Amino acid sequence: PLFPGNTGTVGTINPDLYKFLEDKSETDFPEGCLGRLWFSVEYQQDAERLLVGLIKARRLQGPSESCSPLVKLHLLPDERRFLQSKTKRKTSSPQFDERFIFQVSSKNITQRVLRFSVYHVDRQRKHQLLGQVFFPLRNEPLAGDCPHVIWRDLEAESGEPPSEFGDLQFCLSYNDCLCRLTVVVLRAKGLRLQEDTSFISVFVKVSLMNHNKFVKCKKTSAVLGSANPVYSETFSFKADPAELDTASLSLTVLQSTRGENSHQLGRVVVGPYMYARGRQLEHWNAMLSKPKELVKRWHALCPTPEP
Repeated sequence: PLFPGNTGTVGTINPDLYKFLEDKSETDFPEGCLGRLWFSVEYQQDAERLLVGLIKARRLQGPSESCSPLVKLHLLPDERRFLQSKTKRKTSSPQFDERFIFQVSSKNITQRVLRFSVYHVDRQRKHQLLGQVFFPLRNEPLAGDCPHVIWRDLEAESGEPPSEFGDLQFCLSYNDCLCRLTVVVLRAKGLRLQEDTSFISVFVKVSLMNHNKFVKCKKTSAVLGSANPVYSETFSFKADPAELDTASLSLTVLQSTRGENSHQLGRVVVGPYMYARGRQLEHWNAMLSKPKELVKRWHALCPTPEP
């Protein structure tokens, strides 16, 4: 079993855990899917241990017919230490059934992000990244009597080198029936943090503007000490279709230190031709042309003039 003692008799896997896996997660794969990963997480408060069960992957897109996958697990923002699965030979649908333990204090478990990096190992033992899953631990009820089984689709690593001030990844979606504009702030990378990072926290402010006037603002939670914070937070704004010609969204990344005011690290403005060009305009137009769909993009941050 993945977690002896929690899943019924030792030596068998409790089928109740897998009941809701028989849904469409095995059959419905989006177009261009890089593969899907199943895992479980459980946090033992008393022992301050995070138990991670690596269950399986399906439909991995290896470089050839014979994919030999391996998974590395990081508990971000710690990039140095990682745990690693066994390599499965010649399969694009590996069954892992391995368990891993991270010691992590209950004080900062909600600040941590579990990252699964799935690699193909070639004959020369070189590792080729097939995709990654980021799982922020603050979003999940981790305590409880049984591990939660979760699946996520792999994301490609953005191949472009980081921009000078860092990059921000987010999704946009517009639902014209509900007049709702949705922004999912996913993550940032390569931020230029000022001073000692150990007590710096980074958050993203999302502002809806109309005719360059401020309408409404929402903020993500603050992530401590990382130049590559992961958020996965969703915000919705009311906006009539008629307002979209003059509306824009400003996403500003800010850092705050103890007792200090916040300091802007950079921002992105997406909107119609009146306010945006290039990739920012393209993202806005893609959102409008695919109603109700989440359109995901990376954007380079631009420096913001200090007030």
